[in-house]
Amino acid sequence: MNENRNRAITGILLLVFLFFIILMVFAYFTVKALKTGESFNYDGQNGTIAVVEVRGIILDSKETIRRLGKAAKASDIKAIVVRIDSPGGAIAPVQEIYHEILRIDLEKPVYSSLASVAASGGYYIASATRRIYSNAGTMVGSIGVIMPRVDMTELFKWAKLRPEPLTAGRFKDLAASYRPMSDEEREILQSMLKDDHEQFIKDILLKRKEKIKGPVENVAEGQIFTGNQAMKLGLVDEIAGLWQAGRSIHEELKLSGEFGFKYIKRKKEFRFMKLLENIDEVSSKMEFLTKWGNAPMFLMKW
Repeated sequence: MNENRNRAITGILLLVFLFFIILMVFAYFTVKALKTGESFNYDGQNGTIAVVEVRGIILDSKETIRRLGKAAKASDIKAIVVRIDSPGGAIAPVQEIYHEILRIDLEKPVYSSLASVAASGGYYIASATRRIYSNAGTMVGSIGVIMPRVDMTELFKWAKLRPEPLTAGRFKDLAASYRPMSDEEREILQSMLKDDHEQFIKDILLKRKEKIKGPVENVAEGQIFTGNQAMKLGLVDEIAGLWQAGRSIHEELKLSGEFGFKYIKRKKEFRFMKLLENIDEVSSKMEFLTKWGNAPMFLMKW
């Protein structure tokens, strides 16, 4: 009896010991992952052109600005290409990235290369660069602002729900989905969207005023263009893919050595931590879309 009990105690102690070993290993890799900074992933032996990618819906500017800053500070980087594949996103982060590119371009040339889509906020960011390269079939433009809204009044009636929010301030529940919008509210929101749209156009014209053919209104009503059409209208400068654009920049700046890119990316992280980071990122985006679903956005209308 005592022998069985001793074996059980030994087994429990062994499991506890193994648990602490696993915990220590996990803690080590966790700290290592958290300390991981950003580094250059090389594509080409002597590349002096950095590539900073802007992909997907833009809801935050921190990561992109961090990578731009890394490229700007690196002494071996002579130019930066912002590779854009985005339908746009929230207004504030788009504008923050735009202004950071303007600042960096004063010290180090920044170009943009458009992938499958560079619309709305994606194009807004591209317009900050000194030259825009686009594929012939890229979707470009959508210079406009949208505020998604669904009138769910009938749905609430069907579900026999009657929302009764308490507010202080006449317009605190502006654009609420549980009731129809009044004419006065619509006028307020349209005025706000108009101001955002004017900001968009003003910033595009900062570097493209002399390049856009004809009145800017002709291309700034939310239309989508192919890369070919956009070049004829002055929205992009040259039809070229990423590597063709890179070679052109390499030649233009008379850079020494063999042409190559350096992608600004995170170092490889511990997989479990990367999984947690991805879950957190998705959670943050879902939280944004849930909370600010009615917020004005520089976003392409699909």
